[in-house]
Amino acid sequence: MASKSHVFMFPWLAFGHILPYLEFSKQLAAKGIHISFISTPINIKRFPSIPQDISGRFKFIEIQLPIVDGLPENCEATIDLSPEQIQYLKQAYDALKVPFESLVQKEAPQMILFDFAACWIPAIAARYGITSVFFSPLSAASSAYLGPPDELRSFRLRTRPEDYARAPEWIPFPSLVAYRPDQGTRFMQHVYIPDVSGISTGQRRAKTLAECDLVAVRSCREFEDSYLNVLEEIYQKPVLPIGLLPPNFVENKTSYPESSNFYGAFKWLDKQEQKSVVFVGFGSEYKMPVETIHELAYGIELSGLPFMWILKKPEGIDSQDLLPTGFVSRISDRGIVSFGWAPQQEILAHPSIGGCLFHSGWGSIIESLGFGHPLILMPMVNDQTLNAKLLVEKSAGFEVPRNKDGSFNRDMVAKSMRLVMVAEEGETIRRKTSELQAIFASQHLQDDYISKFIRYTSSFKKREH
Repeated sequence: MASKSHVFMFPWLAFGHILPYLEFSKQLAAKGIHISFISTPINIKRFPSIPQDISGRFKFIEIQLPIVDGLPENCEATIDLSPEQIQYLKQAYDALKVPFESLVQKEAPQMILFDFAACWIPAIAARYGITSVFFSPLSAASSAYLGPPDELRSFRLRTRPEDYARAPEWIPFPSLVAYRPDQGTRFMQHVYIPDVSGISTGQRRAKTLAECDLVAVRSCREFEDSYLNVLEEIYQKPVLPIGLLPPNFVENKTSYPESSNFYGAFKWLDKQEQKSVVFVGFGSEYKMPVETIHELAYGIELSGLPFMWILKKPEGIDSQDLLPTGFVSRISDRGIVSFGWAPQQEILAHPSIGGCLFHSGWGSIIESLGFGHPLILMPMVNDQTLNAKLLVEKSAGFEVPRNKDGSFNRDMVAKSMRLVMVAEEGETIRRKTSELQAIFASQHLQDDYISKFIRYTSSFKKREH
């Protein structure tokens, strides 16, 4: 893929996928690659703006999401939907096959980078002599756990829920990466049972992996070398780490405009001791039930530690009902709760922040370790448990213990927070995350991975087509 090559980017309609695709696109465009980023009109309006210096090599192409029964109007991303409604989004996504092929004919890209859900893209790419690359925004460890195409198509080696509570046999070294015992049944249903689209999540991923030309992974050899090797073995095709796609880490600001909604919060942070405050956040996608929020709040309060909690307010619930009665007044001298969006990068960059209590999403892990913060891990959905186990394996975090049914209590939360932030037994974690910052914040390392990807795909095209 030489400079001036034209690449299509087509992520699944979830912001945990869209944002890494956007970042990867910007970095390729910065190296001279022409990018056509394809998504739906409402989503494109929500995307961050593209830097001026690459705008001449980057364009958004709208593709209209069709109306399907069960998919609410103007809902074009998973963030707009309940978990039960996401299957209708997949059904609508599959209906993009014909208009997508028309775009391929019209625009003539040399390469298509696509996501697991668009398992019909390799066949289109092959018809036009185009290289198809499955770009997975998951960690290499999570992808390795999910397994080879044969295992994803149907139950083969893992036939019982308890089989999912240990590392699979195709990982040939000691590994903690697995689901909790309470998650096995749910995982089996999610991966193997077809939804209204007529195909299961596992079948989509299997078809994608079997038919694509290359696999690109949001990872690096410096952190996940052994898991990347597993992927090459189980996929039987080239697997290219494209780096961690860290954000451009901001320097801590010494002042904030008084007009900013977060002016008061940053002034409060300025008064706290260095590395004393726990940042608490569970991402924009996960809709935390009120009873879970309450138990978490009691745990945070019980820890006695200063904190800043960015809390997503569920629709239809008043902010006053979201937290336990009297919680805000009781913690007012040592904590801040903010509802809705927050400048997360700037908060994490503040010298008062000393650790993160969060959901273990791969993007948030990369961002947090880019600032060297030790991690208190509370995975909630999807691949988050697998990421949490990876970090425990790497001594970079501590997972809040759970009951047999997957629930937690306030004591577990409080003890985990204190262990990671102040206890002597958490010193190993604090030291390890400080060391990992050199990898996770390195723009030089990231730049090198992007250059390697471009070099490899250029020579691959010459060999294959």
